[in-house]
Amino acid sequence: MTAIDHATTSHAPHVPVHKTKQTDWLGLGITGVLGLVVVVPLIVVAIWAFAEVWRYPSLLPQKFGLRFWNDTLSRPDVWGAMFLSIRLSLTVTMLSALICLPAAYAFARLDFPGRNVLFLSFLASHAFPKFGLLVAIAGIFLNLGLISTFWGVVLIQLVGTLMMMIWIPVAAFQNVDRAMEDAARDAGAGPLRVFWSVSLPQAAPTIFAAVLLSFVGTFYETEGAWLIGAPEIRTMPVLMITFINNQIVVQYGAVLSVLLWVPSFFALMFTRRLVGSASFAKGFGV
Repeated sequence: MTAIDHATTSHAPHVPVHKTKQTDWLGLGITGVLGLVVVVPLIVVAIWAFAEVWRYPSLLPQKFGLRFWNDTLSRPDVWGAMFLSIRLSLTVTMLSALICLPAAYAFARLDFPGRNVLFLSFLASHAFPKFGLLVAIAGIFLNLGLISTFWGVVLIQLVGTLMMMIWIPVAAFQNVDRAMEDAARDAGAGPLRVFWSVSLPQAAPTIFAAVLLSFVGTFYETEGAWLIGAPEIRTMPVLMITFINNQIVVQYGAVLSVLLWVPSFFALMFTRRLVGSASFAKGFGV
């Protein structure tokens, strides 16, 4: 081989080898099943909300309209239930944040007797049938005069937020960069200043996602609101159950279902942006 041939061979361009991308049939199958189970019922409910006439075996309604929207939105109890649900959800979420966030920080950073047992106890309320627990609590609330009261429903819904508002922020606080905290202390910052200026901003995206998920979960909570609040306190989910039980018209329940989607949709959209962020992943140690 000559020098020219050797130079040509050594400097020959590298041709990349492209691998044939295989179709993920398992992923496609799971996506299809989830679409049938989750998306299709939502579409059917949304169509019923705007259908005035829909008779079997037609795949689409024979007549669309807003008559049932007008009938539903003209009822004062619908608006009263909507504002009550929002007020309840905001109250429960704020109280849960005030109670659970300091506890989550203590679980993440402090070592004290019974720490693991107490931490796992917050999971215990979700490890058993919820309705049985609610009945036991209802017996206590009856003696305390909290049945059919606003604060009675607040307390019963607060129980349902404890696990989410403890477990998720604990993961966030555990993965805060300790080097930045040490640097702030070396610069003369006190413990409170370090928490507000260094620890909390790093954990904030994950904590905010937990707060939004707690709000959505409280807004949709039905069993506790029905068992403790009835008949005086009627949230939107409780009112929807009343509509379905007392009305044979499907559209009334469908309209209320669509109304229930609105606040949770915006909350979940914000949560989705946080879940996709690097700060949220860091909060879980990813």
